[in-house]
Amino acid sequence: MASLEEQAAVLALVSATTDEWYRTAALIDEAGSALRIVNREWNGFEPFDVDAAERLGSKVTKADIERQASLIQSLDKKGIRIVTILDDAYPLNLRAIYNRPPMLFVRGSLQPADERAIAVVGTRSASPEGLQLAGRLATQLAHNRVTVLSGLARGIDTAAHGAALSAGGRTIAVMGTGLHTVYPPENEELAERIAQRGALISQFWPDAPPTKFSFPMRNVVMSGMSFGTVVIEASETSGARMQARLALEHGKRVFLVEQLVMKQEWARKYAEHPSTTVVRSVDDILGALVSLTKPARQLSFG
Repeated sequence: MASLEEQAAVLALVSATTDEWYRTAALIDEAGSALRIVNREWNGFEPFDVDAAERLGSKVTKADIERQASLIQSLDKKGIRIVTILDDAYPLNLRAIYNRPPMLFVRGSLQPADERAIAVVGTRSASPEGLQLAGRLATQLAHNRVTVLSGLARGIDTAAHGAALSAGGRTIAVMGTGLHTVYPPENEELAERIAQRGALISQFWPDAPPTKFSFPMRNVVMSGMSFGTVVIEASETSGARMQARLALEHGKRVFLVEQLVMKQEWARKYAEHPSTTVVRSVDDILGALVSLTKPARQLSFG
């Protein structure tokens, strides 16, 4: 576990970031220390972007770090802990993608077994058949000790989380808000159950509200944390379709249920990709998990 000062320095650097957060994560990860960037003490080490590291480090003061350390301590008292890119607890699957976030706020627990996570996603306005299918697949995944990952949204996400819990399995909700704000509000009770049996995670500050930018960023983390993504129902413009694209970019597996491929042109195109499997039963997903290996690190920062 990184020290409190290092974790606070990560948060301070993120707070000072005006570019994409994943670039800051890459700088910190390469340096192996957030304080090294703040103090501009390279000691023979040269970051891949010295100018960016110098500019970012110059924006952070000792008072900034102290303020973030106080935030971390206060959140810890509320059952929320910080996992930064410097911490061993940072999810292995997520660490492997190039656009990983610098930190996660966590309620509940992250476990090594969560490397066997499958994201189950789909539309908020799901059909009864879609909800039933999401629940059935999540139940079967939970019975096979697979962590069910989803986004706590209405529709397919809610069905997947609820079914995994009912089956006695683990489920993780990746939120598009800060942990203090459950969206949609009617899922507050579900969120509490998830925190007790799995984890609520967010890359956003605890009081962050939902925005049009936060949910696409949430999809990056959902794709990154999982071995693969199952899409139940999704239109051309759906966030679930976006996550399928991200999963392919991340070198992950994409699982498209047969009914979706029959109904959506975008799904038929994606079904032609070598990393895509058309799902007729949960065995199509479990068979891919048998070949699970340590994820390959993505080196691109572009």
